[in-house]
Amino acid sequence: MPKLKEGVQAPVFDLPSSAGKNISLAEFKGAKKVVLYFYPKDDTPGCTVEACGFRDKIRPIENADAVVLGVSPDGEKAHKKFIEKFKLPFVLLSDEDKKVCKAYGVWVKKTMYGKEYMGVARTTFVIGKDGKIEKIFEKVKPDGHNAEVLGVLREA
Repeated sequence: MPKLKEGVQAPVFDLPSSAGKNISLAEFKGAKKVVLYFYPKDDTPGCTVEACGFRDKIRPIENADAVVLGVSPDGEKAHKKFIEKFKLPFVLLSDEDKKVCKAYGVWVKKTMYGKEYMGVARTTFVIGKDGKIEKIFEKVKPDGHNAEVLGVLREA
């Protein structure tokens, strides 16, 4: 899969969500920007810091005419627990077959303690109302990432 670049059309998706219905990228076209963030696993330290960061900046993000969607391979049940535990005010999408992770190029080979495995590379895409990728944040550091994203939304 070729690496996605800023300025290209974002891959379309239609995934089960924590809201109890499928959500697609097409729903937001022409209406809202989408902050699509991919993260490895619900309720793990880095993922919790990142999600709570978006939670804490949700008003300014919404005021910038954007919506936050988190994506991981976790199922809807895990997403609902994560949302309830940390009072997350945005939707989480379940990509259990990893098709969307692969389409966005975030399903990658990783190494921990000398062992290789496949997993999600923490990455955020800001997608414009026209469906094109405006900004890609790779190798995201969870702490302070919310402010980086907000800065990009405010620049536009």
